[in-house]
Amino acid sequence: MRVGVFDSGVGGLSVVKSLLEHKLFEEIIYFGDTARVPYGVKDQNTIIRYSLEALEFFKNFEIDLLITACNTVSAYALDEMREQSHCDVIGVVDPGVLALKNAIPNIDANILILGTKATVKSGAYEKGLHELGYNNLSAIATSLLVPIVEEGLYEGEVLQSTLNHYFAHLEKTPDAIILGCTHFPLVATAIDNYFDGKSSLIHSGEAIVEYLESHYDFTKRFEETSLKFFASENPEGLRRVAKEWLNLA
Repeated sequence: MRVGVFDSGVGGLSVVKSLLEHKLFEEIIYFGDTARVPYGVKDQNTIIRYSLEALEFFKNFEIDLLITACNTVSAYALDEMREQSHCDVIGVVDPGVLALKNAIPNIDANILILGTKATVKSGAYEKGLHELGYNNLSAIATSLLVPIVEEGLYEGEVLQSTLNHYFAHLEKTPDAIILGCTHFPLVATAIDNYFDGKSSLIHSGEAIVEYLESHYDFTKRFEETSLKFFASENPEGLRRVAKEWLNLA
């Protein structure tokens, strides 16, 4: 199978990493809209327009499935993309909600949702979790983490100061944290360390794999996966990050 992965920038590489680890696809076509990242500060109409333009890009390839690795796109533009796509389009919000349910069955658990301003404003995760009975929910728009990841600052003073800025006011350690932006798994180690490893981290990559394996028949696994990376700006920068993050030769 050939899958397309779409993200506003480099964050979707966290999803690609999980797809590679589970050997689900023969070929992965990645497109990062790096010229217009981040999406999380833009209005809904703009998010939809950018997403449909990305969909047009993928029409150049005969993909079997498209994964919108951007939580903001998944929250605001998934229906429009599905209406205009010739193949299935999978978002990351619903898989994230299901992954949380499987990891933390206690509906009274203290759940913290992290995301961009647009994702948090949409309330998409809260809606899905409320439907499953979870009510002890809080959300923080941690948008500064997006440019930090885009700059490759996966550790260090800038990142630690940003985490402290967002989390210092929390009165108790969350039982689980939904990393509601595909950029955030790239700094998951720092987030995990900040909370002393006491919070379960739910991120889109593993959630997508779990969702795909429960909804599609993956009887064949691929030992070798062909990768193609495209970006609307600075594609070499994207490939450099991909090489580092995915441990490519």
